[in-house]
Amino acid sequence: MLTASRVMEMVRTSENSGVEFKEARINSNRVVDPHRDGLSDELAAFANQSGGTVIFGVTDNTRQITGIAPSNIGTLVRYVSEICHDSVDPPLVDFYVGDVLVTNESGDERHLVYVQVGRSLWLHKSSNGYFYRHGDSKREMSTEHLLRVGQSRSQVRIISFDEQAVPNTGLDTLQKNLYLRFVVDDKQSSLGKRRLLASHDNTTHATVAGILMCSPVPDQHIHNSYIQAVFYRGKDRDANYQIDAKDCHGPLDEQIICAYNFVNQYNRLSARKEVGREEKPQYSMRAVFEALVNAVVHRDYSIHGSRIRLFMFADRLEIHSPGALANTLTVDSLIDNQFTRNELLSRLLSEVSLNDGLGTTVGRRYFLERRGEGVGIIFRESESLSARRPVYDMVDGELKLTIHAAESLQDST
Repeated sequence: MLTASRVMEMVRTSENSGVEFKEARINSNRVVDPHRDGLSDELAAFANQSGGTVIFGVTDNTRQITGIAPSNIGTLVRYVSEICHDSVDPPLVDFYVGDVLVTNESGDERHLVYVQVGRSLWLHKSSNGYFYRHGDSKREMSTEHLLRVGQSRSQVRIISFDEQAVPNTGLDTLQKNLYLRFVVDDKQSSLGKRRLLASHDNTTHATVAGILMCSPVPDQHIHNSYIQAVFYRGKDRDANYQIDAKDCHGPLDEQIICAYNFVNQYNRLSARKEVGREEKPQYSMRAVFEALVNAVVHRDYSIHGSRIRLFMFADRLEIHSPGALANTLTVDSLIDNQFTRNELLSRLLSEVSLNDGLGTTVGRRYFLERRGEGVGIIFRESESLSARRPVYDMVDGELKLTIHAAESLQDST
């Protein structure tokens, strides 16, 4: 939030790369000026550069404080908020809209409305294209500039996205008992060496991997970074046949355990007794564990607005992970090739140990062994139960894994 003195300081120093002034015309509870498209370009330009503030009620040339009528403040605040949410793709996450009462040069009190936009982790497109802030104005990005900014934010994979600094975070964003799993002390230098912290613009921020592994609420900073699990009674996604649903939040290792327990809860066990008792589950929990770890490690966290989704049906289990396959992998080459999209996350998960019970069940000591055996285990374990090979597909920019349920022992007699 901005104070009146801080706003007046901005007005006195005039427009620059971080400040923009706008007059506002509102008629019959409708904002006439600034136009929605132009304002969305301004806001996206700030997010694509280093962040900034737009102050409404000040002329951009003379810096005269004209103010906003108190009765129009709510209308303007809603208008700006809607533009941040609806006219920028992906929607802006780090912004604040407020109002402040100041005194102008004549000693008269005037209300101003402002919006503060933080530097974004993502590259944003607004109504008229991609823009950035240059001096006291916005400029459209050339193709070369667009690629360069995309590269710097790892959307063209020059730098691994999981090592990127997350705006408006720091050491205090991370939880001590979580990051001490990876460092011997709580010095910033130690966390920096493990890339849980990174510097940007001479400021220390938590990295994407740091947030995902060491924050109790990563989805507050990396939008939709959780697993959504749903169990249906039938064979289709139909809310009328939904039995249970659970959103798995927290650090990635906790999300994996949460989703694993959800599947295990509904993993129906069939049995028959002829010579001794024989039992058979629908799914190999070892395969389910590997599938969940793979989904978490290989998903594309730069895709805004998508989450890992797990669906259980009467005849199959599906795991949808956002993002196309990394590098030159194809769905046909997954079992024979290995490529890690998020190398830092992979290393961190390989250092988190499993409890003895779960470790014995899934046949490992750590969440990730990094031997490239995961897909092979999913295929072998699942096929031995159901006699059907799991299937990987690319569907609408997501990697979907389908594991078929094993036939009940009673049905097979």
